[in-house]
Amino acid sequence: MTRVWKWNRPVTVREVLEDLQQERSIAYTTVMTVLDNLHQKGWVRREAEGRAYRYEAVSTRAAYSAALMNEAWSQSDNPAAALVAFFGMMSPQQREALSDAVRMVESHESPASPANPANPENPANPDAPDRVTER
Repeated sequence: MTRVWKWNRPVTVREVLEDLQQERSIAYTTVMTVLDNLHQKGWVRREAEGRAYRYEAVSTRAAYSAALMNEAWSQSDNPAAALVAFFGMMSPQQREALSDAVRMVESHESPASPANPANPENPANPDAPDRVTER
């Protein structure tokens, strides 16, 4: 995926192979198999071009990373403990970046926020379900 994101355009197996071979020896069939597996998993789309395919990332690197983290977290027997362990591995800079991200998400989720009209607590949302209060 790193090589596909690197070019930010559809790439052929040959292009990925030549780029990888600058660092190490690798077979064409290995690269082809990996790209085919990524296609089958839905991470890249491919389009035929002559006798070859051009592969393009379906999502950004950030979205891919988020999906991997969510998958790992959601499969944990104890998600809270997994998150605590993960946060414990972070550098101070990473924890600060996480705090910034949480603040950004929270600022977009405030109940009456115009930025989040789908929020059922938002009085400006005509699709919000009627609320029943218990006494």
